[in-house]
Parts: sequence; structure tokens; C-alpha cells
Amino acid sequence: MSRRHFLKTTVAGTAAVVGGSGMSIPTSHAISNSEAKLEAAAADISQKLFSKDGLSVPIASKPTVSKLAKGLDRTMVLGGGGEYYIAWYCGFFHGLYEAGLDMANIPEMVVGTSAGAYMGSSLLSGEFGRLRAEFDFFGKFPQILAKIAPVTSPNLSQMRAAQINMSAVDGSTKTRQIIGAAALAADNKLNGSRIEQLAALLTGDSKKDWPTARMFTTGIDCYSGERLVIGQDVARKNNIPLAHGAAASSSLPGVDGPTLLGQRYVMDGGICSNPAHIDVVAGSKRTLVITLTDGVTGAILTNIPHPIAQNIKDVEATGTKVLWIVAGTPPGLNLLDPKQIAGALRIGYQRAKVEASKIKEFWA
Repeated sequence: MSRRHFLKTTVAGTAAVVGGSGMSIPTSHAISNSEAKLEAAAADISQKLFSKDGLSVPIASKPTVSKLAKGLDRTMVLGGGGEYYIAWYCGFFHGLYEAGLDMANIPEMVVGTSAGAYMGSSLLSGEFGRLRAEFDFFGKFPQILAKIAPVTSPNLSQMRAAQINMSAVDGSTKTRQIIGAAALAADNKLNGSRIEQLAALLTGDSKKDWPTARMFTTGIDCYSGERLVIGQDVARKNNIPLAHGAAASSSLPGVDGPTLLGQRYVMDGGICSNPAHIDVVAGSKRTLVITLTDGVTGAILTNIPHPIAQNIKDVEATGTKVLWIVAGTPPGLNLLDPKQIAGALRIGYQRAKVEASKIKEFWA
């Protein structure tokens, strides 16, 4: 029973309470006013304390040129999708490299969310190139990824966070705050080490700095529900290393994290209605957008509606030309199942052979 409901029901026979002035005030009205005042005060306090860290970037509600992308030519957006999508990305970019597309150097800006944050960070930090050279890509690499997949037997607090996330029906700030509270209250220590291991594997020594100015990760502040966008300037201002930015963007409620960035606890950047944060590249000349689903069909990690097609139309309305690639998923796929990793790696690799010529033409 909620505190509000408890208080209302325990005064069921009482019509009013007496305030300090002696005036009779309806109980429910007194409670709601008190809570509303505290909520407003809390929001004001949080805004005053955190407004100068530079991390919060409101999600555009209409076509708006992004200050971060204005004047750029080629940008890239990488959406999220769990371990499956990390493996798919690895195969995809491995295949593009073989086709003559070095995606570590072509884009002037990369915006990554969740799996996309890890992949973009790995590309731009140079670590993905090392992995390609040192590992048997279709043999040893999927085995390593599978070993650091999340534990599959959740405890009660993890189940609560996951189920609240999957119960969401909109992407409002209040909804993100409710999910964030559950994420903060989840005991995810069994999966805690895997975040560090995955970050170490894919971003190398990026636990000390944010080495590339072209990489931007996204996340959601668990307390305020704000969208956060982290690039090199604000990362260094707040002492945030690239590996932590990628980990925060992948901190799925009830599975991993949340991850501390500066003084904010942050959860998965996909927990909102613009899951790939395409608006961050609005105003660039051309952008390559890669998402796991079209936002309507396929496997999901949250039930918050994902109107990706509309997100793209809004970006196009600013003058940005978009090439959108939807990876797609097999029916009934569990995005966190380590047994799917080897297959995802090969599917991504094969898809690169199909898309390489289109990407070359788009960015020629």
C-alpha cells in the first residue's frame, strides 16, 4: 500500500483536519498540496545544484538543430540492444572494415546508446582494431563475450526493477523517475563485475580518460529523469572516463548498474521515447543511423514506446539526410542470452556485406 493511499484510508471517517490557522482543510487536499510543494522544491534544488555540470541535454520535442552537430558533415548514431546487439555490431563493423570502410575514422561524431555506446567507444578509442587483430573473431571472441554476460537468476529487487521497466507505457519524465527509483533500489552486485570486464574488453585503457572528442554516450539520470549526453568536454569537467560513460548507457534496470557519472546515478539511455537519441545529430549534413528494431517490431528491453521513424523524420526536417539501417532480430530472441552471441556475430558480419555499398555511396 502506498503512503498516500494509507493516509487517505486511515482517515476515512474524518472530513477534515485543522491547520495552524484554525481553518478546516480537506485531508486529501492537504496531503496533495504538501507533496506537490515538496516535489517542486526537490526539482528546484536538484536543478540549482546540477545545472552547471553540463550533462543534461533535453530531448528535442520538435525538429531542432543540435548544438553538438551543427556544421558537421558525417555523423553516426548507434542504438542499443543488449549482448546480442554488441555481438551483431562487432560482426557488422568487422565486415565493413573488410569491405574498405574504416568506421573508426570516417564519422566526425558518433552518438551511442547502450550496446551502441560500447561499440562506438570501442571503435573510436582504437580498441576494436586491436580486438580484430588479436582474436580469432568467430572463435575466441564470442566465447569471451559470453563469459561476461549477465547472471540469469535475478533476485527480488532485480525482478521489481525489470518488471516496473516493462510496465511503462510512456516515456515521460515522471515515468523515467519511477523506473530510475526501482533501478537504484535493485541489488545488482552479482552483475557488477561484468560491467568493468566488458568496458575493459571493448574500450581498453579508457577507464582513465575520455580519449576521443568524437564519441558521445547517452543515459538517463535515475533521480531527475533527465536525458544526459556525455562528450569529451563535459566528461573531463566531471572526471568521467569513457568506459564509465559506456557502462552507464548500458545500465539496464534490474540487470546492471546504475553507474555513477560525476554525481549522478545513470541508467540505460534507451529508457526514453527517443531510444537512439537521434536528435543529438540533427543539423549535420548526413547521418548513418543503425538500430536493432524499427521501434515497433522485434525484441525489446523496455515497453516504453519507441517512435524511431518519427524521431528520424524530425531530424530530416532540420535538413539532415539520413540512411537508416535496421538490424532486425529473430522471433522470440532473448537479447541477454549469451548463447545468441556467436550467431549474432555472424549475422552482423553477413549484413555488412549487404550494406557496405549503400554506406559507401551515402558517404561518398
